[in-house]
Amino acid sequence: MPPSDLHRPSSLLLHLLLLTSSLLSRSWAHQRSSTYGSSALTEWRPAHASYYAADPEDAIGGACGFGNLGKEGYGMATAGLSEALFEKGAACGGCYEVRCVSEMKYCLPGTSIVVTATNFCAPNYGLPAEAGGVCNPPNHHLLLPIQAFEKIAIWKAGVMPIQYRRVKCVRDGGIRFTVDGRKFFYTVLISNVAGAGDIISVKIKGSTTGWLQMGRSWGQIWHINADLKGQPLSFELTSSDSVTLTSYNVAPKDWSFGKTYVGKQFPF
Repeated sequence: MPPSDLHRPSSLLLHLLLLTSSLLSRSWAHQRSSTYGSSALTEWRPAHASYYAADPEDAIGGACGFGNLGKEGYGMATAGLSEALFEKGAACGGCYEVRCVSEMKYCLPGTSIVVTATNFCAPNYGLPAEAGGVCNPPNHHLLLPIQAFEKIAIWKAGVMPIQYRRVKCVRDGGIRFTVDGRKFFYTVLISNVAGAGDIISVKIKGSTTGWLQMGRSWGQIWHINADLKGQPLSFELTSSDSVTLTSYNVAPKDWSFGKTYVGKQFPF
């Protein structure tokens, strides 16, 4: 081979390099989009699920801050997520399709249920992850109300293998903004979110201000220190699939603490 040919990549080699680069780029992009959760269907993933015997009081509260789950439209189709899935509250509001697998004597064949992440399944570090500490890292575990659990399996299953995947959330009506706080400290609970369901960024705007970034207090409760009294309130939300939605003048200028206002909705 002539010396000059040592420094001249063939067209075939260039083609292979470009193809490899393209495949790696696509693979990385897919992983990046599914890390936080996407509104598109994701692949089925293995996990475990268990249940708790829910009573009416269990539909109020929760680590995501949604309050009365019945009033907010979630009902009992909900789940508490283990630490590996909860993402310090960032996963709140996301929707998961769950189906029973493996334990066919307990599974209801051909069934699945869509649940919303509304709570946290706390780890129990007094027990090993593989022997009782079902919600300990690195376990992927969903804790369901028995009403949801029995849509896919009989109660005798206890802790059972499942598969889950992220799906789009389907909601009735617009996104709800519950404004609370005191004087110049504002909190806003954001609920009934369609599409991806989980919000990763919130901005608020009055009639005399620009867009102000809010911080996450916990779950889907966001806060800011500002003086917005007597101004209509607008909101800009970004969901985990990087879709941004702007709702202008959601709350009128005579808004008050403790009330809920309805804005636009993400497509689903």
